[in-house]
Amino acid sequence: MTVALMWEAKAAPGRGAELLEWARARTLTPAPGRRETLTAPGGRVLVMTWWEAAYDADLPELPEPAAELVARAVHRWRFETAD
Repeated sequence: MTVALMWEAKAAPGRGAELLEWARARTLTPAPGRRETLTAPGGRVLVMTWWEAAYDADLPELPEPAAELVARAVHRWRFETAD
């Protein structure tokens, strides 16, 4: 089964580029099968990772950034492939 983890954060005002670089610099061990980083207006950064694992598997996730880098707590979602 394929599981996708989504990690989304909103940067503090003026810190969008710094949050993006922070997210890009975080490594996951083991590495996911696929990883993609996206951005949106307002300093939002989304990191999606794909894993061949059970839905409830213990998988590595990006941590919370330093409080001064974000406008709110990180949002996280987990999805599985639908047939």
